[in-house]
Amino acid sequence: MDRRVVITGVGGLCGLGTEAASMWKEMREGRSAIGPIANSELHDLEGMTGAEIKALPQHDINRGHLISMDRFSLLAVLAAREAMRQAGLSCDEGNAHRFGATVGVGGLGWDVMEETYRALLLDGARRVGILAVPKTMPSAAAGQVSLSLGLRGPVFGVTSACASANHAIASAVDQIKLGRADVMVSGGSDAPFAWGVLKAWEAMRVLSPDPCRPFSADRKGLVLGEGAGMAVLESYEHATRRGATILAEIAGVGLSADAFHIAAPSVEGPASAMRACLADAGLNAEDVDYLNAHGTGTKSNDQTETAAIKRVFGNHAYSMSISSTKSTHAHCLGAASALEMIACVMAIQEDVVPPTANYREPDPACDLDITPNVPRERKVRVAMSNAFAMGGTNAVLAFRQV
Repeated sequence: MDRRVVITGVGGLCGLGTEAASMWKEMREGRSAIGPIANSELHDLEGMTGAEIKALPQHDINRGHLISMDRFSLLAVLAAREAMRQAGLSCDEGNAHRFGATVGVGGLGWDVMEETYRALLLDGARRVGILAVPKTMPSAAAGQVSLSLGLRGPVFGVTSACASANHAIASAVDQIKLGRADVMVSGGSDAPFAWGVLKAWEAMRVLSPDPCRPFSADRKGLVLGEGAGMAVLESYEHATRRGATILAEIAGVGLSADAFHIAAPSVEGPASAMRACLADAGLNAEDVDYLNAHGTGTKSNDQTETAAIKRVFGNHAYSMSISSTKSTHAHCLGAASALEMIACVMAIQEDVVPPTANYREPDPACDLDITPNVPRERKVRVAMSNAFAMGGTNAVLAFRQV
């Protein structure tokens, strides 16, 4: 039996807000969280632009638990707890083995890694914190979500650069469809504002000194952000049996690899993932109302993605609404497609397409309807979310109104 998978709760935080509702409100209105990074631990880095979470929300996580988490794990836990609250779910001894978690991350515990290297190499320390390894490992976010919520089913981390969250959600869908779990908490998290990380991105010469302007001819590159987005996924039967409010159905998943270049994008890889997603969902190209683009604001990504969309959707590419919400929350790496998942779910809930903010100049090579600057009211029955990562790892999800 092919089990349907639905979303019954979402949670998130990023520079736009510290809960999913406030985050979505800013995203929907096209208000950008991008500005100067105020992190005091960036040492000699000045004038860097990003989308920071200025203050974390109030929570009741005890100190003993907090000291075992790097920032990326804490963000994942906060988002997961919010999603579970909205879903109205909790674990007990009778069901915990049927609840699991998958969390996508682009990196690892950068704060602890930075502190450790500075202590050893600059300050002459002979020892580091006893929890350095479990705090920095990429799977820590998934483990910490499991610990916080009591999940004892399938729990693991997923990492595929900036497609990590979509890959994590796809993996969670598989666990439910295969009957290994009834409920999966899934999404992505990242906290890249560490000196060494920003120096590495700076060396690639892809960072913009200005707000991110996807698809605009005057774009200067991507902008980094921090955040987390999580969703509660359930089998349709499990959700309806308990009378849950269903926000959307995950209609299809499409995965592919470019096998082309470790950093440069291709057209065929993303096109293949979008085609696979449509086929998996049993959808025609004309069924898609809204596409949340990967839309990083680099020339190579935006033009390549536009070409891939045209290749897959044909004439319908000019009829559907497209936008890149990275123009508001920036590129949150492993969390990016999780935040964009929330945008797709809320677009379906409210029949509103969030805009591509900061747009100024048309680019003839990016001539689709990218919903510039202003939200658009339209019926959104099906939304698709693109995530195309360095390394050529592509993951596309389709969401459907229930």
